[in-house]
This record gives sequence, structure tokens and C-alpha cells, in this order.
Amino acid sequence: MNLFLVFIFIFFIGSTLGWVIELIYRRIAHKKWVNPGFLVGPYLPIYGFGLVAVTYIHLLFYGLNLPPVLAILLMGVTMTIIELVGGLISLYNNVRLWDYSDRWLNYKGIICPLFSVVWTIVGAIYYYFLASPVLYMLNWFSKNLSFSFVLGLFTGVLIIDFIYSTNLYIKINKFAKENEILIKYEKLKMQIKEAQEQAKEKYSFLTPFRQTKSLRDYIMEYIENNKRK
Repeated sequence: MNLFLVFIFIFFIGSTLGWVIELIYRRIAHKKWVNPGFLVGPYLPIYGFGLVAVTYIHLLFYGLNLPPVLAILLMGVTMTIIELVGGLISLYNNVRLWDYSDRWLNYKGIICPLFSVVWTIVGAIYYYFLASPVLYMLNWFSKNLSFSFVLGLFTGVLIIDFIYSTNLYIKINKFAKENEILIKYEKLKMQIKEAQEQAKEKYSFLTPFRQTKSLRDYIMEYIENNKRK
């Protein structure tokens, strides 16, 4: 099977499931439905890369017949590194996609021991309970390559989404640098949603930055609210 197609297939599964997990988490944590992540579609690439990484680690260690605990620890470290890289890229652009600033021994609010432990536990869950289903899906995919058409559509939509979201991200980054402030992406989304609810206006779940006011107006309100605090 073409390795690129395998990568896209696993990436597709991880990105989609990760989005569902984060959506439910935000519903529980904030009591609101908020579209998670940098992109507008129902996928989170960081989870896609994570699933690709842990699947590769599982296959590597399984083939070498090494102790599972080593594979699980490596999965936890790898997921932390992926989170670190993603977080540093966002901070470089004055926008914070997630925030662990209130967590013990956090590094720049993008990684912390607690979530490294969480990723390690996730690695253990994957190793013992999810690896077999993922490998089963890979086996199914090898026998149903016509599904590649769906992956092609997914890739095309993802690229268009990335271009659109990057354009928004650049605008937000520009406002952040002009006002010398670090903008928390999720907090900005929550503020827009709350403003729409208070005004009893229609809120777009998938495109939270395209509402009745301009993006600049919402960001200026965000800046003013943070100055008061």
C-alpha cells in the first residue's frame, strides 16, 4: 500500500476523532459548544500527526518485540513534543491556541507535566485497546483503495481550510503585534459567542470569526476586556 495514502488515512482518522474529543471536552469545561482548534472544519491536525506517530511507534516496537512500557513512554514523549512544536509556532505569532499557564511546572503555557502524563495514559489506552482497531482499519483500507477518493476530498478541503484559516490567523496576529498583546484563540472565540448570545444574534459554529461585527471590532473588544483585567 502506498505509504502516503496510509499516512493520510491515519491522519484523517486521528484529526477527526481528536476534533470530536476536544469538542466534547469544551462542552463539559465551558458549558458551551465551541469549535475547537485553528481550522474551521471538523478536524484537528495535531491529533492526526499524533495518531500517525503512535501508530508508527506501536508497529516499530511490536516488530522488535520490545517491552510495551517503553513504547507507551515514547508515545507520551512524542505527543508532548508535537504539542510543544505546535505551541511554539503559535506563540511566535503572538497567538495562543491553548493555555496551560495555570498548570504546575508549565513551559510557556504550552506543555506541562500533567498533560505529559495524560498523553502517556492516552498512549497506554492506544497500545492496549486502540492499536488493533486502527490496524484493522488499515487492513480494510488496503482492500478498499477506492476510499482514496474520500481521502482526496478530505485533503482538498483541508488545504482550502488551511489557506482560509491562515489568512484569519495573519490578521489576528497583526492586531496582536500592533497592540503588543498575546491573543488566546479559544478565549476570543468564546467572547464572540457570548457577545452573539447576548445580542440574540445568529452565531456560526464553524466560522466564529465571521459574525455581524468585523473581526477588528471583536479583537478590539477583546483587547479592551483584557486591559480592564
